[in-house]
Amino acid sequence: MLGVIILLQTLTLAIAGPATSTEYLPLRVADAEGLFAREGLSVVVKTTRAEPGAAEALVQGQADLVATSLDAMLRFGPRSSSQSPRLVLGLTAAPPTALLVPTSQAEIVRSVADLPGTRVGLSSPGAPEQAWLGWLLAHSGVTLAQIWAVSHGTRGLVGAVESGDVHAGLVPEPYASRLVADGRARVLVDLRTAAAVVQALGSPTVNAAVFARADRRPRDRELAAFARAVLAAEQRIATAPPEELADTLDKRVVGARDDFAARLESARALYLPGGVVSAEQVKQTFALIRMHQPLPVTSRVPSPDEILHLAPLRRAVSAPAAR
Repeated sequence: MLGVIILLQTLTLAIAGPATSTEYLPLRVADAEGLFAREGLSVVVKTTRAEPGAAEALVQGQADLVATSLDAMLRFGPRSSSQSPRLVLGLTAAPPTALLVPTSQAEIVRSVADLPGTRVGLSSPGAPEQAWLGWLLAHSGVTLAQIWAVSHGTRGLVGAVESGDVHAGLVPEPYASRLVADGRARVLVDLRTAAAVVQALGSPTVNAAVFARADRRPRDRELAAFARAVLAAEQRIATAPPEELADTLDKRVVGARDDFAARLESARALYLPGGVVSAEQVKQTFALIRMHQPLPVTSRVPSPDEILHLAPLRRAVSAPAAR
């Protein structure tokens, strides 16, 4: 007997760009492979140019759910208490990067404490990962003012690390893994998995996540179905051959075919287990964000417990997936 799928209310999902970002890849896979539809959901996906745009889409009521960073949500998201953001699913602990030391600089920089007075390469001015760099430096008694931060663009940063033009570089994946595999650099601090973040910072954090607005949050059954689809997509990312996923995804998401396999490999262990985020993770990330740059005076920052709405996610983990 054929099963009958009843579509629930259509959900609009805004995802922070660029489309090739591995942090938001599970959402792309869930959409492309029909995992939302399998759960009885009709999801309309929109891509914003960057993380602030996704947060603003929530403010403006242009999306029911948005995928962006916690930092962007606090700086550009809803201001009023009635519209306060709710985190419904965690994706990553930190931007998937690693602080690398070029092989040629290995004798000069042996630890983070050796960085004062050195050139440290970044992908762009004010890049999201700069907050995590500030936290790493603070743990070793170093400030951002004590280093010479130089922005190169991603490709330029890779070249600067290869040539030794910087003493260290905060390099995104999959380029960080390539540089290490090629013997061009060694890892000074690893932020590429949730476990690595805890080891590096001494505490758990959260970066990319899915948010809803308190006053127009989708129903819990829809959020549970959404979570099941995304977790199934994460399982696909962990096990599927690159060619198989690339054939189903939009070309803008795949990007250069030669790079996709490496990006997929770097994403296999990237995501927070079960999508669960604790109040402690939120608390530590709040502290990291504030230390990097003060929040706007108009920002109303909810408490760590208030911002979390994970009951549907927990039900999704315990309930069987739709067939």
